[in-house]
Amino acid sequence: MSVMKRLSGIVQAKANKVLDKAEDPRETLDLSYEKQLEQLQQVRKGVADVATARKRIELQAQQLQQSATKLQDQARQAIAQNRDDLAREALGRRASIASQLDGLKTQHDQLVSQEERLVATTQQLQTRVEAFRTQKETLKASYTAAQAQTKIGEAVSGISESMGDTGLAMSRAQEKIANMQARAGAVDELLASGALTDLSGSSDPLQAELDKGMQGSQVDLELAQLKGQLGMARPAPPAVGAPPAAALGASPDAPAPTSVDEEAVDGEAVEDTPSPAPTDLFSLETGAGS
Repeated sequence: MSVMKRLSGIVQAKANKVLDKAEDPRETLDLSYEKQLEQLQQVRKGVADVATARKRIELQAQQLQQSATKLQDQARQAIAQNRDDLAREALGRRASIASQLDGLKTQHDQLVSQEERLVATTQQLQTRVEAFRTQKETLKASYTAAQAQTKIGEAVSGISESMGDTGLAMSRAQEKIANMQARAGAVDELLASGALTDLSGSSDPLQAELDKGMQGSQVDLELAQLKGQLGMARPAPPAVGAPPAAALGASPDAPAPTSVDEEAVDGEAVEDTPSPAPTDLFSLETGAGS
């Protein structure tokens, strides 16, 4: 028995929870207002029914009053004709009508009292219905405003969460970009140092030998330039076996031997040759690498 009670309680709780979610307070208030209007209409209908019964009793009383007046006239006529028997009968009927009028008067008084109570109840109920209608509209407006505020708050919360997610996404994107840039710089340094092989370069051995020969020619050219610079800084040494000019007794104004003249000419030629302009470190590295 206790299990069935617990099961019934659980089912009722679940049903109430579902109904609470599906229930709209505004619709509930409108339904209550409609029910109150129906009750007010029923009370008004009751007032109309009581008023109709009262009016019917008044009509019956009026008819009985007319009959009583007629019987009174008939009794007078019978007495005038010395017909006491007819006068007595007429007065007996009139007395019966008088008792009926007394009963109708009692019912009429009761209906009048009941009608007055129903009219007062109708007025009170109508006042309550109008007050409930005003309160209903106020509650509906408050509920609508609260619902709108809740939706706005949820929307703002959703926007804030979206902005937070966007900020995290931007941070992750910036971190990935920084990692990719660092990786690209490291790969370039490894390629420049020769630690990694550039697979996009030429793999032809003939071209490699030609490039090597061009590098050797460049080195020879730079070596010749260095030798020329050293020749300009130091005088050329005398030829082996040639006697000095003082030992031969020649005067300083005497012409020098032919070999000496040729060496002098060579020396002048060397002196007349313009020395190459010194190159800076950047030009040297660029020439070596080209």
